[in-house]
Amino acid sequence: MEVTIFEPSAFTLSVAAVGKVKTLMQQEDNENLKLRVFVTGGGCSGFEYGFTFDEDVAEDDSQINTDGAGLLIDSLSYQYLVGSVIDYREDLQGSRFIVTNPNAASTCGCGSSFSI
Repeated sequence: MEVTIFEPSAFTLSVAAVGKVKTLMQQEDNENLKLRVFVTGGGCSGFEYGFTFDEDVAEDDSQINTDGAGLLIDSLSYQYLVGSVIDYREDLQGSRFIVTNPNAASTCGCGSSFSI
């Protein structure tokens, strides 16, 4: 009998987020692009999510790869985002990456800021 070892991920990229990251990598013709998710102070709830595409990996970054799509999280943001799911949505509010964060005690109405 073969034993399968499961290693839980501290972060999850949804299928939609993986697809969008890979699409943008192809559009920019740059296989080194990764989605960087970070937390800054501000927003109506105290902390705000930020997203950018980056090809530079800092020494203190955590890097997660899912089906060819890379995710970067800096060491300061890591503690606020651990366990989060990063998703991508296109709807009436526009197209955007969204964080479902189990550490957030409350979020604002638009979902772009949170408090711990």
